[in-house]
Amino acid sequence: MIGTGLVDPSVINAHIIFSALIGAIFWNVITWYYGLPSSSSHALIGGILGASIAHAGLRPLHWIGICKVLSFIVISPLLGVAMGMLFIVITARLFFYATPYRIHSIFRKLQLVSSACISLGHGSNDAQKTMGIIAVLLYSSHRLGDHFYIPIWVVITCNFVIALGTAFGGWRVVKTMGMKITKLKPISGFCSDTASAVTLAVATMLGIPVSTTHTITGAIIGVGSINGVSAVRWGVAKNIVLAWVITIPAAGVVAAIVWQVMSWGLDSFLP
Repeated sequence: MIGTGLVDPSVINAHIIFSALIGAIFWNVITWYYGLPSSSSHALIGGILGASIAHAGLRPLHWIGICKVLSFIVISPLLGVAMGMLFIVITARLFFYATPYRIHSIFRKLQLVSSACISLGHGSNDAQKTMGIIAVLLYSSHRLGDHFYIPIWVVITCNFVIALGTAFGGWRVVKTMGMKITKLKPISGFCSDTASAVTLAVATMLGIPVSTTHTITGAIIGVGSINGVSAVRWGVAKNIVLAWVITIPAAGVVAAIVWQVMSWGLDSFLP
């Protein structure tokens, strides 16, 4: 969807891509510093929209695609909450008579499987956004011919880099997700991972660029809320949601400023 579903590819150029990336990176660094799990995907979307509007106004925007993205900012965490609650209830009933030690032992192993599933969903959904950015730049520079497609080298490179980034990700955000929202045990970690993986799989099949961050956060809140409202640290959850709401406009404003600065004659460093 990022490749052609948000903005007319004919208006995209290297300056817009550069501005969008700077906007997204700026917002990602800010949220990383404060340990807030914001969406890199939506920061990238905001950057593309902001730079495109600065370049050509509202004319090249595809409003249907934009509305789909905005709607899933709300829908995906709610789905995560619902799926998280569903999975923890079903799992708790299935293992109702098992001892705490046995439950802990079983789900420590199963969480490796559920983590692998969410990693697969993360790669299949999030890596496509980066592929779309690269492919639309190649298309706008007439390097893909007359048809828009994603070259295999772009696919391989993006998946490798996103795996590398996940492996060396920011531990401030990891601490927030694993410890600050609610207290997670192996069984609740398994259920939140599985719920998020299912949500991501459905979104990928529908071609919706949802955020892994939104779905897993929603699933963690859903799993934690089963133990009571007080089991979730709602102050932390509020700050996370606020970061989600600000992400697209914040990245968009930064990208628009960067594009405007380059338009004043500081773009000689770009081809």
